[in-house]
Amino acid sequence: MSRLIVKAEELKKTYLLGKVPVEALRGINLTIEAGEFVSILGPSGSGKSTLLNLIGALDKPTSGTLLVDGVDVSKLRDNQLTDLRGRIGFVFQFFNLIPRLTAKDNVELAMSIANIGKSERSKRAQELLEIVGLKDRMNHKPAELSGGQQQRVAIARALANKPSFMLMDEPTGNVDSHTAQEIVSLIKQVNANDVTIIMVTHDPNLAREANHTIEVFDGIIKSDEVNHN
Repeated sequence: MSRLIVKAEELKKTYLLGKVPVEALRGINLTIEAGEFVSILGPSGSGKSTLLNLIGALDKPTSGTLLVDGVDVSKLRDNQLTDLRGRIGFVFQFFNLIPRLTAKDNVELAMSIANIGKSERSKRAQELLEIVGLKDRMNHKPAELSGGQQQRVAIARALANKPSFMLMDEPTGNVDSHTAQEIVSLIKQVNANDVTIIMVTHDPNLAREANHTIEVFDGIIKSDEVNHN
């Protein structure tokens, strides 16, 4: 039996917009197994980013149950939420690299926060940048790299602490279509090495690259299809 990375039951999230309650999620039920490449598809405002934030322990649900890597997120204290986030690799649309640091230093920073020793940090950063195809660019700063190369650095950084799984928010949203395809190929390569990927996108073509597609619309799941081929 596969290990469950995410299990949500009647998951709801309501925000207050001024004094007006807005239901971002209206009863989500889903399971995500270890090793899957999952896309969460939906238009802007559908609730997909809210769902990703809950899975990433960046926010807590209003009601319902959410187990992430076997832990009930709603019952965690702040320090426990921080520990859980430390087991997740995050990749964002706008890279979020530190401009004054080289590619290698950006990857190492994630490990220094986790108190990994200097020599091990350096070795692992080099290995990861080699895996993502940036062996010859590791001493370049973000401004000296293309958008696609910056996203590759971000993916290497997300892998630095050997996460339980990776969350990606529109990972190809800020690059051209050719570069997007290269990023997708890299994501598939990472997934093939037993890293679970959960990716939010509004692009149906990108969503089809995953083997499990969850379509969110108006805060509910419109469809949930698994393709194990």
